[in-house]
Amino acid sequence: MTASTPRRQPTLDEVAERAGVSRSAASRVINKAPHVSRATRDAVERAIKELGYLPNRTARALATRQTGIVALAVSHDDPQLFADPFFAQVIVGVSAALEDTDLHLLLCLASSGRGRSRLTNLLRAGGVDGLMLMALHGDDPLARIVAQARVPAVYGGRPLHLQPQWWVDSDNAGGARLATEHLTSLGRTRIAAITGQMSTDAGAARYRGYREALIIAGLTPYGTAEGDFTETGGAAAMRALLQFHPDLDAVFAASDNMAAGALRVLAESGRSVPADVAVVGFDDLGIAQQTDPPLTTIHQSIQDLGKEMARMLVAVIAGQDPASLILPTRLVRRGSA
Repeated sequence: MTASTPRRQPTLDEVAERAGVSRSAASRVINKAPHVSRATRDAVERAIKELGYLPNRTARALATRQTGIVALAVSHDDPQLFADPFFAQVIVGVSAALEDTDLHLLLCLASSGRGRSRLTNLLRAGGVDGLMLMALHGDDPLARIVAQARVPAVYGGRPLHLQPQWWVDSDNAGGARLATEHLTSLGRTRIAAITGQMSTDAGAARYRGYREALIIAGLTPYGTAEGDFTETGGAAAMRALLQFHPDLDAVFAASDNMAAGALRVLAESGRSVPADVAVVGFDDLGIAQQTDPPLTTIHQSIQDLGKEMARMLVAVIAGQDPASLILPTRLVRRGSA
């Protein structure tokens, strides 16, 4: 063989022969099919490494009717959303879980008519092997689009008016109860809430946990204002609360971003935190340690949320039926409460 002659690529039959298994067994290992013995998998993987075998992705896609692509679809229309610390951590978690697979991640915005149309066309064309969905609102048409496509789908957070087969969520109601119980344990009695969007399950569940904790403590909700999980929305909600409830002594904000906005408005109004008003957030994002004072908050593992969504989707694509998950939350005490 001359230096200019390209080296012939080994075939699947040669891999099977080197591993001492059948061609179909070698193919199942390469395509990451379930129910393959550890010994077979190890032998085939060793043969692949020794021979330098590279699977023909086009042939694999035709044989398995798979594209090697999964999508994360968010019911939103602003590309800047993926730079938000929350969604950035979700993507990190998803990517980490897909690292050991041959699957590639596609990000989709599917709130506007144009975005939903693009996703619909993608699903109809069989362009993805599975789908992860987040941030659905109310009777979101995205849920109907996915149901009609009959593609494996895992939800990050449970939709308000839908009972999906596979989902991963944080304990939103339980975390909100922890936050509010902490405020009542400090002797605060005029506890207001800045809720997330009530058309989302996270917004509704965190508000429900806040109410439950107050009822158990023999208190009533002192005042609520709806935000949109952003710092700007939290600031606007805090201004509204101070206008109608100027003597409030504590605030539970349903996200750290909204809590950061609330802290800014409280400082502008001359309120001291936590002496005059104690504040607790939710998420434990990086911003929680950068506020003045640092924010007491509810920790949820956002990267784990992404990881478990991706792992669950991989299992569903492989023909398994994994159980849905609720991830735990916990209180992190800092200077604001």
